[in-house]
Amino acid sequence: MDKKTHAAYVRRSLEAEIRSSLRHYPVTALVGPRQCGKSTLAKRLLSPRGRAIHLDLERPRDLLKLEDAEWFFTAHRGKLICLDEIQRCPELFPVIRSLVDDWGGNGHFLVLGSASRDLLKQSSESLAGRIAYLRLTPFLWSEVVRRTSQETYLARGAFPRSLLAKSDAVSFRWRENFISTFLERDLLQWAGVSPIGMRRLLQMLAHRNGQTANYSAMASSLGVSGVTVKNHVDLLTSTYMLETVPPYLSNLGKRLVKSPKIYVADSGLAAALLNITSFDEWQGHPGLGAAWEQVVLVTLKGAVPRAEVFFYRSTQGAEMDFVVTLGRKVVAVECKCSLAPSLTKGAAFALEDIRPLKTFVVAPVKEGWAMKPGVDVVSLSELPGRVQAALA
Repeated sequence: MDKKTHAAYVRRSLEAEIRSSLRHYPVTALVGPRQCGKSTLAKRLLSPRGRAIHLDLERPRDLLKLEDAEWFFTAHRGKLICLDEIQRCPELFPVIRSLVDDWGGNGHFLVLGSASRDLLKQSSESLAGRIAYLRLTPFLWSEVVRRTSQETYLARGAFPRSLLAKSDAVSFRWRENFISTFLERDLLQWAGVSPIGMRRLLQMLAHRNGQTANYSAMASSLGVSGVTVKNHVDLLTSTYMLETVPPYLSNLGKRLVKSPKIYVADSGLAAALLNITSFDEWQGHPGLGAAWEQVVLVTLKGAVPRAEVFFYRSTQGAEMDFVVTLGRKVVAVECKCSLAPSLTKGAAFALEDIRPLKTFVVAPVKEGWAMKPGVDVVSLSELPGRVQAALA
C-alpha cells in the first residue's frame, strides 16, 4: 500500500447521520473507542463550515481556554464548538445546557467521547431532549472493502491505524501499544481498577472469545470475586473494549441459557491479546471462528443500528449465533468461517424454535447463494443490504 493510499481519507457511513443530527439538535455526541476515527471525522465535518472550533480536552493548552468555559463558549457563539474527549470534563455539561437553552436553535456543540452513552449520561442528564447520541465504530467492512482483504481485516482488526499500517508487524505493535495505553492510562479515570488485573481479564476473555459468561469460573482463575469480574466486564463494555450479546429469551417454554456472550470488540485486538501477528497464524487457531463472529456482529450493528442483537441457545442443544429483531420482525444469522458452510443440527433446531423471517449464513465468500428455502449463504458485503431488506 503506497503512502498516498495510506493517508487518504476513508469516507465513513455515519457522516450523513451526523450532519442531520447537527441540523436537528443543539448538541450531538459522537461516542466510540479511542482511535476509531472520531477526531478525523469531526475535523472532516468541521472544515467546510468555516465557523467552527475544535478543542482537545486532553491538551493542557486547550483546557486552559476553558477555565471560564461560559465566557469562552459565549465568545464563540455562532460557531460549531467541537469538544474532544468530553468524558474528561463532565462539569461542562451543565454549562452547555444553560447556553443552548439561552441561544436557541441547533448545531451549537459536537462532543466526542471514548466512554459509552450510559457512562456519559450520568453527567449529561441535564441535556435530556437537547442531545443526540451517535456511535462510531472502527471501520466497517463496507467502508474499506476496496482497500484491503477480508483476511487482513480479520487479522489486523478495524482500527484505522492498525488496518492501514504498512505491514503486519507495524499493525501488531500499534495494537500492543493501544492495549497498554488503554490499561495504564485511560482506565485510571475509574477508581479501583488494576492495569495488571484488567490485562489478565482481557487475555482470559480473548481465549474465551464469544463464549457465554461464567463470572464465577473467571473469578476463581483471577483470584477475585464474581461481582468484581462482572463490574470489570461492564466497565470494559462501556469503554468499547468488549461487546456483550444478551440471550434471546423466547416464550417457548424451553430451558434457555441466560448468561450473555462476551466478545473482544475487535478481531485485531483479540489477535494481539493471543499474540497472533498475521492471518497465517489465525488460520487453524481455535479462536478464528469467534473472531469471524465478532466481525459479523459489528457489521450487523452497523447495518441496522436500531435493531437489537441476541444469541439463542437452549439446554437441549439448539443454537444460533445471532438473532436480530426490529419490532416484531426476526432474522437469524449463523456465522461460518469457511468457504463451504453448512448448518449444524443445533442451528436447525434453533430455527424451528425461533421461526425467523429469513436466515443468513455469513461466510467469507465473494458471493452468496440459496442454501435451502428461507436460508441463504451471504458474503460479508451482502449481509447489510440483505438484513435491512428482511427487516424493512
